Amino acid sequence: MKLWVDGGPKDAEEARVSVLDHGLTVGDGVFETVKAVDGRPFALTLHLERLTRSARGLGLPDPDLDEIRRACDTLLGADPVPLGRLRITYTGGLSPLGSDRGTAGPTLVVALGSTEARRPDTTAAVTVPWVRNERGAVAGLKTTSYAENVVALARAAEQGASEALLANTVGALCEGTGSNVFVVVDGELLTPPLSSGCLAGITRALTVEWTGAVETELPFDVLQRADEIFLTSSLRDVQAVHRIDGRVLGDAPGPATAKAVTIFDERAAADPDPRLS
Repeated sequence: MKLWVDGGPKDAEEARVSVLDHGLTVGDGVFETVKAVDGRPFALTLHLERLTRSARGLGLPDPDLDEIRRACDTLLGADPVPLGRLRITYTGGLSPLGSDRGTAGPTLVVALGSTEARRPDTTAAVTVPWVRNERGAVAGLKTTSYAENVVALARAAEQGASEALLANTVGALCEGTGSNVFVVVDGELLTPPLSSGCLAGITRALTVEWTGAVETELPFDVLQRADEIFLTSSLRDVQAVHRIDGRVLGDAPGPATAKAVTIFDERAAADPDPRLS
């Protein structure tokens, strides 16, 4: 694994972050996961814009985007893997033991690792009893406070699934632990709005724009009657769901999902750094 820590490239053996870093002690940090294909990051500008929004939401200083781009270029140039995962982590930095943030300034870590050549075309998902708080202080921010997701994803793995889907506090469909969710109902492609508390996913936003999907509040039980379900994320792209809990969706991916996959693949290949209108 290649790493960049606070200003320069490091070998894994020499890369160090303090055990008193606020990202470790209290989860005070934000991050992005960026797909890289043959040494080129996908949608890096959109990811960096979201990183900045998340940092501002936590009250962190704006990250140095020029340094992050330099870090990504350096790591990818040293190891242009066929399919890679860039993890950009930006934390509150060296701080006291507690919720108060220190004055040393933020910590920046960029890591590059290789990932599977191609994810499966379909996957299984489960619903879980825990909820997202759409009115919380960090709702919609991509923070390093991921323990909730770890617990929910472990529940999914116990049931042979790769993702767990959650409602919000009012019982509306929200998102997965690391993905956004789309459903097809009566031929219409739908996804929860950002007001549901879901993350403003980059792949989600591009899929909405490129396919014309409608953002609307959905009851959580729509998952038990939708004709098609698919997930979106930076490493999944658009991935069909063939089983939700004990319900099997026949012949996944269905026609609407297959069309979304084709559209996303073609548009992403044509422009590795797309913008939203």
